Amino acid sequence: MQQTWRWFGPHDPVPLDHIRQAGAEGIVTSLHHIATGQAWTDRDIAQRKVEIEGENATKTPLYWSVVESVNVHDDIKVAAPGHQQYITAYCDTLRALGRNGIKTVCYNFMPLIDWTRTQLNHRLANGASALYFDADQFSAFDLYILQRDNAAADYDSDEIIRAAATFKQMSPAAIDQLVTTILAGLPGGTTGEHSLHSFRESLKRYQAIDDEQLRANLIAFLKQVIPVATEAGVNLAIHPDDPPRRLLGLPRVICCAEDLRKLFAAVTAAANGVTLCAGTFGVRADNNLPAMAREFSERVFFAHLRGTQRGENPLSFQEADHLDSDVDMLGLIEALMDEEDRRASCGKPMSIPIRPDHGHRMLDDLDKDSTNPGYTAIGRLKGLAEIRGAMAAFSYHRNKLPSKH
Repeated sequence: MQQTWRWFGPHDPVPLDHIRQAGAEGIVTSLHHIATGQAWTDRDIAQRKVEIEGENATKTPLYWSVVESVNVHDDIKVAAPGHQQYITAYCDTLRALGRNGIKTVCYNFMPLIDWTRTQLNHRLANGASALYFDADQFSAFDLYILQRDNAAADYDSDEIIRAAATFKQMSPAAIDQLVTTILAGLPGGTTGEHSLHSFRESLKRYQAIDDEQLRANLIAFLKQVIPVATEAGVNLAIHPDDPPRRLLGLPRVICCAEDLRKLFAAVTAAANGVTLCAGTFGVRADNNLPAMAREFSERVFFAHLRGTQRGENPLSFQEADHLDSDVDMLGLIEALMDEEDRRASCGKPMSIPIRPDHGHRMLDDLDKDSTNPGYTAIGRLKGLAEIRGAMAAFSYHRNKLPSKH
């Protein structure tokens, strides 16, 4: 598997030379300065590629392996009048990426907000900090801060009681921090910042859209872009909804294995695939990551290898150590390596890019002001080292045993 690292461009606090020192081989990045819905040009793509690969002759090589993400405009998600212009721009971007040798694109179809947490620096017992989703804090935000219309219908009586108690204990500063954490544009987010008022207004666009309608809009989008991706030699890898369940009354479409079955049955082209995000899918106890990796093996074009740990309230979770979480990470790594062996045996070798994701904030990074939440250097370095060790152990034993093929 190709070991990659997410980089947010020239202004990322973690420079490329530090990524080289971490041992990564590939870069996962995007053109974050280009607005969602606007086509990427060959010139912009080539410039970013030079920024990544321009010193390969004199330094340890790095290659632009994956685009994360080419964001999907919300007008496409709601099938708003005029949304075809954004699909056309998306297709133009895929063609340009293909011409420049970028063959894997991660994207998501989450409405309005990208990955959602309630705390960005939840202190752990060992002194490090982690991203955290507290279900009661989020319910308090929804019911008593955002005051979403008819929000109480989405919660049972115990959840409402806990949310009320949580809200009662929050100071004005804590409320402001929670609002900022949920509504601010996060690293790699599909949206910019919202105010409470603008977010309430944006939610109204989805009032008439349920899961099945959003799924239909996703399928309609893919039926237009997948043929272009195929022609360009680009694979599309959808990222699951994070967290993988309904929030704020918004529809969700990629939360579990059955959602992937529906997607791949509707759009069967080989270029239609998945980003197997272990931490996101792993939030749900009914998602078996090694089993999913084997069932959808031919469709796995990219993987985020991170762990999450559910709390006493199973709807709450924190980012856990990469090899110590609710996710069977060793079983998942073995399944992905088996798939690479299968591809090689079929004469179609295709490495699966993997990256450590959402590492803990630890050591010197605790004292730095300029860090992207979840994307500090040392926590991801630790995660990549653990993953690399597991891969090396599997490879060692495979070389000692008779071939499975």
